[in-house]
Amino acid sequence: MSSPTVSERPVARHGWVQAVRTVLVALAVMTLSAALGLWAAGAADLPDGAFPRVVAATLVTAVGGSIELAGDAGALAESRAGVTVMPLSVTLAGALLLGWGFLRPLRHRAVASVRELAGWAARIAVLWLLALVGLALGARQTFAVDMGSGTLSDLAGLFGAAPKVGFAANVPLTVLFGLLWLAGVLVLALAVARGAPLPGRLLRFQETVRPAAHAMVVLLLACVAVGLVTALVVAATRGHAATTFALILLGLPNVAWLGFGLGLGATWDGRVDGPFGLPLPHVLDAVLRTPDVSELNLGSLTDYDGRYAWLVVVDALLLLAVAFRTAVCAPARVRLWQHAMRLAVALALTVLMICLTGRVSAHYALSLLGIGDLGGGLSGELFLRPRLWQAVALGALWGLVTGFLGALAAHAVRRGRGTGGP
Repeated sequence: MSSPTVSERPVARHGWVQAVRTVLVALAVMTLSAALGLWAAGAADLPDGAFPRVVAATLVTAVGGSIELAGDAGALAESRAGVTVMPLSVTLAGALLLGWGFLRPLRHRAVASVRELAGWAARIAVLWLLALVGLALGARQTFAVDMGSGTLSDLAGLFGAAPKVGFAANVPLTVLFGLLWLAGVLVLALAVARGAPLPGRLLRFQETVRPAAHAMVVLLLACVAVGLVTALVVAATRGHAATTFALILLGLPNVAWLGFGLGLGATWDGRVDGPFGLPLPHVLDAVLRTPDVSELNLGSLTDYDGRYAWLVVVDALLLLAVAFRTAVCAPARVRLWQHAMRLAVALALTVLMICLTGRVSAHYALSLLGIGDLGGGLSGELFLRPRLWQAVALGALWGLVTGFLGALAAHAVRRGRGTGGP
């Protein structure tokens, strides 16, 4: 009798069909998240059938695209507007699904050539490019600003200064930044996933890069999970269900990762003025709604509510947990200082990413005959920007300390298993 042959487990194909499915699933989930979040925020009531265009604009900003605002208030008046924000709930959903779809056909592999990985990524990129162009062309709309009744409305009618504000995606910049965002997602997916194949020349970096990168992704997702539980508890106990639902679907990571940065001791400068407002928690709006630029940090938060000091405890527990898990899974030959340095670099880069993606800026103003803002709820400003290098330095310091302590605990566990073994 001949010996039975054991066939290798088939490897999934990665052709155009799989690429179409990956892009369509990611876009569908991103669109659903954006549409439901905007609906909860009241955007479904926008005039002139603008809701689909606002959804398209939200998707554009979620992948790093550029939305330009323009105002028109007649010959004798001027309106100015601008907004910069990334709805990171939509961004995170798209990144997770694109990364998963990119890696799935490559499973059960140890090594993949650069040519194979580039070809598979290029298929996704071509389809993503078409999607970006379609979204950018659809993300444009103009709205008339309701000035109510009274003297202000009469002046606007007299001078033909009824204000309008509109938005339109910058197609070239949207395509450029959207493709760069996709490239970053795919590279990060390869760097993070432990079972993903790498080209032979890069295998030597697998031990040093992947554990720390994986730990940072776990950390960011854990922050979002803590934020989700907190938001649901607030919605159940204090109301604001619609606002909370909109926050979860549009900007939960914006708030959760901001809280993580504040727990590290970082400072954001910001101001809230006029009709604008920041989402939950309302403490952000309370701290920043001042005549001048305010500091948002642990000090200003705890002055408002002492319970925000728990942000430090939550950060410490999360960082120690991921540091310990990373050290336990690493080879025993890796030294304590190496664990600490790797986590310090990884956390510094993670905080840098949080700071760059979490900036918020919005303003709108109307002036008549070049004389100031007309006010009356028709002007306002909102911005929130980090003290970048302070935050990065604090991230490196926290990573160094918690990386060393986590590795020390993992070393003690290994030693205890060794002495207790046969």
